[in-house]
Amino acid sequence: MTRQELIKTIRTKKSFLCVGLDSDINKIPQHMRGDKDAIFNFNKAIIDATLPYAVAYKPNLAFYEAGGIKGLEQLKMTMDYLHSLNDKVFTIADAKRGDIGNTSQQYAKAFLDPNGDFNFDSLTVAPYMGEDSVTPFTVYDGKWVILLALTSNKGAFDFQFMEDKNEGKHLFEKVLESSRKWGNDENMMYVVGATKADMLTTVRAIVPNSFLLVPGVGAQGGSLTEVCRYGITSECGLLVNSSRGIIYASGEKDFAERAAQEAQKLQCQMAEELKNHNVI
Repeated sequence: MTRQELIKTIRTKKSFLCVGLDSDINKIPQHMRGDKDAIFNFNKAIIDATLPYAVAYKPNLAFYEAGGIKGLEQLKMTMDYLHSLNDKVFTIADAKRGDIGNTSQQYAKAFLDPNGDFNFDSLTVAPYMGEDSVTPFTVYDGKWVILLALTSNKGAFDFQFMEDKNEGKHLFEKVLESSRKWGNDENMMYVVGATKADMLTTVRAIVPNSFLLVPGVGAQGGSLTEVCRYGITSECGLLVNSSRGIIYASGEKDFAERAAQEAQKLQCQMAEELKNHNVI
């Protein structure tokens, strides 16, 4: 999906909601767990219920890789289903890859190749190993690198806020600055955690037009209003992810209905933010 297609989808749906498919066999409703395709059936029900309100879906690869071959089959079935929909959505492989160049080439092929098994629109990538570990992910037209910039976990303070005393810049700022040479606003996004919303002013000073993937709204306590106050652009420029708060809204047979209700709540808030900031 191109940048303009993504922006059009956001404006059409009046939403910038990304639903995280962190589908854990031990957390999905009990009545589904005996099914041989339990994860796919759970995902399909969540997708069907939330599709009117979401513009993106983000499977977290760990939950599928943990299931071995069977888990990856469930992921492929999920991606095949998303690709079959008339209502096209942006897809994110939350894999956090990043390795030496030839290895990154293979990761890119695995997740982004249009002729591959998964054909995601984008892939989360760790920048620690530098340019030659990131640029192999930028070779597929219409595909995106989503670079980890400023995360919402407690350990973010271990490295991301380390300061260069000579330049007065934190490590995450240097990552943002350096990575602008590796891609552009058409093929590179950044992960910025919602619980660091006040830092979005600093982020936007460096990447004013880039899309940001913002996890942490909902179960992790991030504020949608604060994220929009500091991070929204004239074209939106945001994909806000909610995982547990939507897909595990209920552990009973009404799980899909409850997921739809939670997704709709967020979409309504997002529509208001888009209007307030003159995006729609």
